[in-house]
Amino acid sequence: MPSFTNCRTFSIEWGYCDPAGLVSSRRYFEFFDESSWLLFEAALGVNPHDLGERYGILGIPLVDVKASFRKPIRFGDEVEIVSHVSEFRRSSFAVKHAILVGGEPAAEGAETRVWAALDQVTQKIISVPIPLDVMSRFD
Repeated sequence: MPSFTNCRTFSIEWGYCDPAGLVSSRRYFEFFDESSWLLFEAALGVNPHDLGERYGILGIPLVDVKASFRKPIRFGDEVEIVSHVSEFRRSSFAVKHAILVGGEPAAEGAETRVWAALDQVTQKIISVPIPLDVMSRFD
C-alpha cells in the first residue's frame, strides 16, 4: 500500500463560499482535484502541465469521486488537506483526501483516476498501465 502523502494548508476565501459564508459543495471537489495534481507533482517532481509529455500520456482523468462532510467549513477557516494514493491498480488508482479544520476532520474525499493515453489507431482515450517507476515514488 502506498504511503507517500502530501499536505497543503490554505485559508478559505469568500469566493469559495455561498452567501451564508459556508464552503459550497462543488468547491470540495475542486479542492480534491487540485490536491491530486499537487500530490503527483510532489511525488514525481513533475509540474502537472508536463506530466503528459514526461510519461507519454494525456493525463490522469477523474472517473469517480465521492465525498463525506463531517462539519461545515467557513469563510476565514484555515484548512489542511492531506492526500495520498491508497491503491494502485494496473491502469487506475485511488486517491484519498482528508480536510481538517483546527486538526479536526471536516470532510473526506475519494477519487478514482486513470492513467490515460490516446490510442493512435482509434484516436480514442484509453487507459494504459501505470509505470512501475511511477508507483514506486509513492512508497
